[in-house]
Amino acid sequence: MSTVKQLLDRKGRSVFSVDPEDPVLEAIRLMAERHVGALLVMKGEALQGIISERDYARKVILQGHSSKETLVSQIMTSPVVYVSPQHTIDDCMAIMTRHRFRHLPVLQDERVVGIVSIGDLVRWIIEGQAQTIHELQGYITGTYPG
Repeated sequence: MSTVKQLLDRKGRSVFSVDPEDPVLEAIRLMAERHVGALLVMKGEALQGIISERDYARKVILQGHSSKETLVSQIMTSPVVYVSPQHTIDDCMAIMTRHRFRHLPVLQDERVVGIVSIGDLVRWIIEGQAQTIHELQGYITGTYPG
């Protein structure tokens, strides 16, 4: 079983975040700049919440609020569901499906060590399947080492 640690080792552990007191406009600007769909909301080293494009659409735009005047803390999702590096890719898929969200922070000893998205998980699964197909083709054609 593949783990979140393996995925993060390949993907990287970059995490983009905002402060809970930042205006939502700043969070949206950072998401656009970094080409990400969600940001962690951090107060120093402490994870306070997560804010996504979906939060923005549903809690700011649809309710007629101002992006400049609304604070991240007013629309962020909290408490945050998270995983550890030891969780499996299948665990993450199940959690995301059950809760209907697309991003999972990764914490170890209460410290953020990364974030995984549904896109990361799907890419990992596809790459694993491609490798399995390649190995099976080698086995069938007799070119498989072993």
